[in-house]
Formats: sequence, C-alpha cells, structure tokens
Amino acid sequence: MSKRLESKYKINRRLGVNLWGRAKSPVNRREYGPGQHGQRRKSKPSDYSVQLMAKQKLKGYYGNISEKQFRKYYEEAVRRKGDTSENLIGLLERRLDAVVYRLKFAITPFAARQFVNHGHVLVNGKKVNIPSYLVREGDVIEVREKSKQLAAVLDASQTGERDVPEYMEVDHRQMKGSFLRTPKLGDVPYPVQMEPNLVVEFYSR
Repeated sequence: MSKRLESKYKINRRLGVNLWGRAKSPVNRREYGPGQHGQRRKSKPSDYSVQLMAKQKLKGYYGNISEKQFRKYYEEAVRRKGDTSENLIGLLERRLDAVVYRLKFAITPFAARQFVNHGHVLVNGKKVNIPSYLVREGDVIEVREKSKQLAAVLDASQTGERDVPEYMEVDHRQMKGSFLRTPKLGDVPYPVQMEPNLVVEFYSR
C-alpha cells in the first residue's frame, strides 16, 4: 500500500472541494488551500493545471492511489474498446476497496482500503486482502463472519451520508452485497463533478 503523507482532509482543501461529501470536511468552513500560502489570489488556470486538477480529484477520491497504479488504469482503459474515460471510471469502480466503500461496509475509501488489507472481506466466499483486486459482474462481496459486529462496520452501514448505487445491491443485516454491473460515469454518485475526459487529455498530451 502506498504511503499517504498528507491527511485526507488536506486533499480536500488542496483541491478546494468536499471530495467525499462529508459533513465534517474542513473545506465546508475554509475553502482556501492549506498552508501559509493557501489564501493567495489565484490566477486563471492553464489547460494543463485544469487537467492536472481533474486527475488529482479522481485519484484522490479513490483513496489517493499511487501515480504508478493510476497510470496503469489509464493504459488499460486505452487498451479496451469503447470510450476511454468511461473505461477508466469502470475500472476504478471495480476496485475491491471502492466496492466495499460503495456497499457502506466502510465509512471512507481510506477505511475501506484498510478494511480489505486486514482480511475482513470475502469475495465469492474466499478471503481477498488486495484493495486493487478487480471485482467482476456477479461477484458476491461480504464481510467476514468474525468482523460483522465491528463498530466501524455497523456505523458505516447506518450512515445517511450516501446511498448504495443501483449497480450494486446489499443486505446490511447479513453484511453481504453483489456487484451487478460495471457503471458508466453518469451512474456513479460522486459528490463533486468528475471529468475523466480531462484525465485522458492529461495523459495523452
């Protein structure tokens, strides 16, 4: 797992958006960036900086995954048939930690990554502890029996901050869900606008 040197809320402030739509995000109170230069007046961004910001938002949303891994997703999205930006979103949403987050088994993408890493998740009845594991359509994802009563899991499943999207289904009494289909960009409930087309432009320069 890549080291994340800054806190997740510093990512919010650096990007100037409430990336995960959480009520406790400090960007709700301070829209300027972190640090002593955070309140400086910003000039009109260049095309490059707009594309870079789009990439940082998307990368940050999924737990601030490493640049190396994110580029691999882009390269795989290019290799596949169809729209590259839609393919990129589909690959990111198939990550096991993203699925665990979407099913409300964890309160944040960072917590979902740790939850998978610690061996609390089963895919089709088998333990998988790799957050970047790509789930397939029809796969059944569940919390391991010994972990179903963990306070963090129960709190996440009961949160009203977000809903489980239509491309998944879940039974929170059994802590079990299914990945029904790979979503399109318009299906994904991002709290902020994501622009994967700009990410594609960034890498294809």
